[in-house]
Amino acid sequence: MTQPRDFTQLPDLAARALGGSVIWANDESFAEKENLIRSGVPGHSPATFGHKGQVYDGWETRRRRAPGSDHAIIRLGTPGIIHGVIVDTSWFVGNYPPEVSVEGTNVAGYPDPNTINDAAEWETLVPQTRVDGNLPNKFDVSNRARFTHVRLSMHPDGGVARLRVHGYAKPDPALLAAGPLDLAAVENGAYVTDCSNFFYSSPNNLLMPGFARSMGDGWETARRRFGSESWEAHNDWVEVKLAAPGTISMVELDTTCFLYNSPGSGRVQGRNGSGAWHEILPQTPLRPDTRHRFPVVASEQVTDVRLDIYPDGGMSRLRVWGQLTAEGHRVLQGGDE
Repeated sequence: MTQPRDFTQLPDLAARALGGSVIWANDESFAEKENLIRSGVPGHSPATFGHKGQVYDGWETRRRRAPGSDHAIIRLGTPGIIHGVIVDTSWFVGNYPPEVSVEGTNVAGYPDPNTINDAAEWETLVPQTRVDGNLPNKFDVSNRARFTHVRLSMHPDGGVARLRVHGYAKPDPALLAAGPLDLAAVENGAYVTDCSNFFYSSPNNLLMPGFARSMGDGWETARRRFGSESWEAHNDWVEVKLAAPGTISMVELDTTCFLYNSPGSGRVQGRNGSGAWHEILPQTPLRPDTRHRFPVVASEQVTDVRLDIYPDGGMSRLRVWGQLTAEGHRVLQGGDE
């Protein structure tokens, strides 16, 4: 399996846009727990005081006067295998926690937060470790189990601006076996394996649920200049590992929100394993701010797809609708990463 060079290139499984939620915290006296999974970088307005003190874009607890630690539980937007976490203490300088730890658990169904906190079996992802203030503290995770929830602990108290949980989605196989599905969706287990250009935004956005609300919710590349070698001989592209092997019946190339910077045309190819790429959708003109849906006839099993855009520009979403093959069902049941 192709691995990104940096775990931060993987999707954030805790992202609100993916359905993540902060379901419980033992304390949020100064700043609410929901800020932990907000999109974008943390903001700060100096000397902005509310009735609880300085307003922080993060989760902040009161000062402890007795032994103990503060905890928050995050339900991942989709269960998955975690490769790294970021505990971002941006703007917390004199009030960040000296140490943090992160644990994970895998629970079925939708139990209430107290049940998860009290009865779940928690596994260590990041042991109790010192962190710095006003920095995105990055931690690699070696535990390759599947997790549905994570628990962030601050020792003993303080403030954290954001928690990012990067990895590969691993949904319930029963959900994927129910019928046709988007084989390229992050929530179904797809992920980006390679990309020509990350200049403005991440290609992972292409695989997120729902419709883009702005250009920032999509994938946008740098400009290639007309007449240059990069214009005439090259184009931008992204490669995606599908959730599981399947056959494709429709592809969707969505340029919503991209008006004057959408690609002139697009092409989709597929392959099975490490085999040669074959054409699924030939190079086809694309319109700005348009959801393009193309039925395709593809009986051959596909494990990966490649989207080429000509010559550059922005796309909001890529959908690859199809059915799992017998091999796809086997892969899901086998629990391969």
